[in-house]
Amino acid sequence: MVMAADQLCASSWRARPRSFVSLMTLYESNYIRLGWLVPDLRRATGALMSAAARGPMLEITVLEQCRYTTTLGMSYLFDDGRTPARDPGLEVRVYHDARLAEARGTGADPARPRLQRSAAPLADDHGRRWSCNMLLNKWLEYCAGSGHRFALQAR
Repeated sequence: MVMAADQLCASSWRARPRSFVSLMTLYESNYIRLGWLVPDLRRATGALMSAAARGPMLEITVLEQCRYTTTLGMSYLFDDGRTPARDPGLEVRVYHDARLAEARGTGADPARPRLQRSAAPLADDHGRRWSCNMLLNKWLEYCAGSGHRFALQAR
C-alpha cells in the first residue's frame, strides 16, 4: 500500500502561518492524512470503528454523503465503566473533488482536560478554523502512528 506524503503539499513562499493560503495547505494535509486511515472514503457508510494496540477506540461516522462531499463525525470512545463518552466529537467536511478535508468544529467542548487545552477557542473565526484544523491534522497523524485503520467492506 502506498501512502501519499503530506510534505508534498505545496505552500506558496508568500504564505504566512494562519493565512488563507496556509489554511488551504492544512486542509490538503488533512485530506491526505485522513486517507491514511480510510483509504476509500467515498465508499464509507455508517459508523466505522478502529482499535489500536493502546488507547481508546476511534470512531468515524458518516453523517452525510453527497456527490462531491462527505461529512464525518470523528471521536475517541472512552469507556470508564459508566456510559461510554465520545470525545472530542470533531466534525470534518471532506471535499472529494478538491482533495481537501476541513475540521468544522466540535459538537460541544471536549470533556477531557488534555483535549480542552488542544481545542482552546481563539478570538476570531479564522483563528478558530486554524486551531481546529491543526488539532485534526495532529490527531490524524497520531491515530495513523498508533495503528488505527478502517477496513471497508466490499459492496
